[in-house]
Amino acid sequence: MTIAYTYQPDPILLSLFSNRFMSVAEAMGRSLQQTSISTNIKERLDYSCALFGPEGDLVANAPFIPVHLGSMSHCVKYQLAKHGSTLKPGDVILSNSPNSFGSHLPDLTAVTPVFDEGKIIFFTASRAHHADIGGIIAGSMPSNSKMLHEEGAEILSFKVVSQGVFDSKGLYKLLVEDPAQYPGCSGCRNYGDVESDLKAQIAANHKGATLLSKLVQEYSLPVVHSYMRFIRDNAATAVRQLLRDAADKVGGTTLKAVDYMDDGTPIHLTVEIDKELGNARFDFTGTGPQIYGNLNAPVSVVHSAIIYCMRAMVGEDIPLNAGCLVPLDIYIPEDCFLNPGPTAAVCAGNVLTSQRITDTVLKAFGACAASQGCCNNLSFGAGGKDPVTGEVRKGWGYYETIAGGSGAGPSWDGASGVHCHMTNTRITDPEILERRYPVILHQFGYRPNSGGDGAFVGGNGVIREMEFLEPITVSLLTERRARAPYGAAGGADGSMGRNIWIPSTAQSQSPARHVNIGGKATVPMNEGDRLIIETPGGGGWGVKGQRGEVKPVAVSKTFEARGSVAERTSAENAF
Repeated sequence: MTIAYTYQPDPILLSLFSNRFMSVAEAMGRSLQQTSISTNIKERLDYSCALFGPEGDLVANAPFIPVHLGSMSHCVKYQLAKHGSTLKPGDVILSNSPNSFGSHLPDLTAVTPVFDEGKIIFFTASRAHHADIGGIIAGSMPSNSKMLHEEGAEILSFKVVSQGVFDSKGLYKLLVEDPAQYPGCSGCRNYGDVESDLKAQIAANHKGATLLSKLVQEYSLPVVHSYMRFIRDNAATAVRQLLRDAADKVGGTTLKAVDYMDDGTPIHLTVEIDKELGNARFDFTGTGPQIYGNLNAPVSVVHSAIIYCMRAMVGEDIPLNAGCLVPLDIYIPEDCFLNPGPTAAVCAGNVLTSQRITDTVLKAFGACAASQGCCNNLSFGAGGKDPVTGEVRKGWGYYETIAGGSGAGPSWDGASGVHCHMTNTRITDPEILERRYPVILHQFGYRPNSGGDGAFVGGNGVIREMEFLEPITVSLLTERRARAPYGAAGGADGSMGRNIWIPSTAQSQSPARHVNIGGKATVPMNEGDRLIIETPGGGGWGVKGQRGEVKPVAVSKTFEARGSVAERTSAENAF
């Protein structure tokens, strides 16, 4: 559908529609939280909801998860191109494959077309991280996956609801039967929870569709579509001004940065700015090749990181939407790990590599020092197919991301103990964690002096220690364990993270040993074993002793805190 302008925007109505669109996404999120049952979605809020135009472009979102929001538009466009005119009212499409522009397999995306007089006028979509969808390990976040099928069920495009009829049999086959066909792999270990949470996503999409239909009834479709376009144009204008300001700041039109994953794989970025047009080319030439592991990041995740950085550095309160990418041309070489092949493992690319891309972009723009650069992913669980006997046992999976420190900037200290940049989830409450899972949480607090020193200091990481009450397999996916979060403008680096295993001494007379298990590990732990995760701090900014005025870090409506501690990147205040 071609969207035509009806008139010039009224500033008051522009602000009103921005907030109305965001309120629809917020209502979708509340519906999803209230009707879901899993810890991961109901308690940790590991989900996102958003609205998209009839061509699949992101219109608006609520304060959800940046790595979801930037990539969902690609997913919606893929489904629109695949199904096109065959879509009917009451249809819902399910997808999670990176080959259809998903992020990683545990993130299931439900896409619902919104119709008016037989034509698609919007899409609503929700993406949620489900704690287990099969694969080689409970939790579906293995530390050692090499191929995509080892990470669980892959769904390119599946019409899970056809004109209001839910396809339970088809969903069971995709989530339980198909993944179990691969050697060493299980199907979904707790299908009931996943099916229930997916129905909550579908209900959330329906909630958004209903509210959008009411908005159209109130203002008419031409007016609503016109202001949707005006909002995107406003975002594009704001990003163009940001690019011009960045060129003036550095005294040139070329910005460069490089950062490295813990295994030494480089991320090279060159930004060429056209000041006259306010456009820029983001070129990742020189980035390392595809990795024989799971740090590969789908192209859609790269776009998520870039659109987030652009929105974070803009000094205006605008919704994150497709307009932020209009002035940008993004080039990613085909042979690099930011553009992997169709069978490559990607589960860590979404949660680790995305953070490093963010740090690289902010480094190129001189916005702030590095954050913790990691989501500190912990998963554990039980059940599934026995690799020896082939017996299938009902099981469960648990997953969480753990906070760290954010980087300092030219006039502010970094925040401590936050889920920064590409993630924006809560940590599971201790009461919920200990009641539902066989663990005792012994410690969870700030990690003193882990932020980098400087005129403005980086935020501190955290220490999270837990004891397991039964034999269990634990998987860790973490970064910044070998390379410290960089300081900037003379500031010191933040402290690297560390993962420590303390085996139980119940069956041994020897004293307890502290064993460093590295950044990526799958460890079978016994009853009484403890795990201590020390997360990285943020880098410092400026030479110590040359401190100017402290500038508070603003919390925008686009990425405000979802947990008990203010979560927000400080890059917003860079320009």
